[in-house]
Amino acid sequence: MVKETTFYDVLGVKPDCSPEDLKKAYRKLALKYHPDKNPNEGERFKQISQAYEVLSNPEKKRIYDQGGEQALKEGGMGGNGFSSPMDIFDMFFGGAFGGRGGRRRERKGQDVIHQLSVSLEELYNGTVRKLALQKNVICDKRSRNDLVMRMHLELVEALCGFQKVIRTLDGRDLVITSLPGTVTKHGDVKCVLNEGMPIHKDPFTHGKLIIQFVVNFPKSINPTVIPTLEQCLPMREEVLIPDGAEEVLLTDLDPEQEHRRRDQRPAYEEDQGGPSRVQCATH
Repeated sequence: MVKETTFYDVLGVKPDCSPEDLKKAYRKLALKYHPDKNPNEGERFKQISQAYEVLSNPEKKRIYDQGGEQALKEGGMGGNGFSSPMDIFDMFFGGAFGGRGGRRRERKGQDVIHQLSVSLEELYNGTVRKLALQKNVICDKRSRNDLVMRMHLELVEALCGFQKVIRTLDGRDLVITSLPGTVTKHGDVKCVLNEGMPIHKDPFTHGKLIIQFVVNFPKSINPTVIPTLEQCLPMREEVLIPDGAEEVLLTDLDPEQEHRRRDQRPAYEEDQGGPSRVQCATH
């Protein structure tokens, strides 16, 4: 049982919240009430910073839970003992945000953005694969201030609508929705504004999160459901087959195997200029 909940109320969290929930709450409120964005909310920003400074420190949190803010003051941890709100903000965001720290803060911000850029490049090149193992995490590549990812959809999702959760690089969850009746085609590209990388010298503005949709088609369909399926889909085009037309079979082609075959072909075959032959994979 905590003695008072003022700091928890300021951040909008419960006393038993996790460190991750505490960070999310501070991040959201600090960006919203930052003096550079809301000059009239300086006092609110200060309260948010003090609350986070106490609750993110295990020892200060223990003292506050047992005796409230008065216990912090008596222990020399309150009043003027609080850190500067801007210093807390810089420590949390690594100096990549805020406009009042002069060249030092700007330089720190450039360093952080550069480090994140390098991390994304390494991730794209395959040297960092931890995030790639998680489903629907932004991890494909970066294009200037935009982040790019591919999202796989089942055919039923592409045709009937879907909801997906995207985990951002800073640990937030974003929900995107495609309403029933909206068809998402294979290869469609959409974006979420202001969820990319922070723009240099304008930290409250971000690039786009670009999503390319990949539709997973089923390998086969039960023939018994095809009549029902055809009733739901646009009618197929009627094809007139000319007299004497020859019917042929389709077989699978492995593009990688075909590419390897061409690379291994002796050079003299290419020099002779003979007709190229394509081999299809057989079962």
